[in-house]
Amino acid sequence: MVVNTTFLTPEIAKANGIVRSKYNALVNISVLDTDDKKAQLVAIDGEATNLLGNKKKLSFKRVQEGQAIYYLAVVPFRDKETLRFDISLRQGNTNDSLKFQQKMTVD
Repeated sequence: MVVNTTFLTPEIAKANGIVRSKYNALVNISVLDTDDKKAQLVAIDGEATNLLGNKKKLSFKRVQEGQAIYYLAVVPFRDKETLRFDISLRQGNTNDSLKFQQKMTVD
C-alpha cells in the first residue's frame, strides 16, 4: 500500500519517525503466511523509479505492534509523478518480488 504521509496523524508519524509532507509517500508492506495468515519476519529492500528512469532507494523500517509486523519506507515524489515500485523480499532460502506502479498526487 502507498499513501501520502499527510494521511497519518501527527502523533503516528512522530512515533514512527516519518516526516509528514504533501510531497512524501509512505510505502507500507505486510507479509502474511499463506496458511495461517500470521505476520512474517522478512528481509526487505527496494526502489521506486519514475518514468524518466530516476531511481529512489527505499529504506524500510520494521514496525511491530503485537502480532502485526509492517515494513515502512518513505519516498519523495512530485505531483502527478508515476512511480514503479520494485520490492525484494527474502525469508530463509525463499526470494520473492513485488512490482507495482502508482501515480502519485499531492493532496
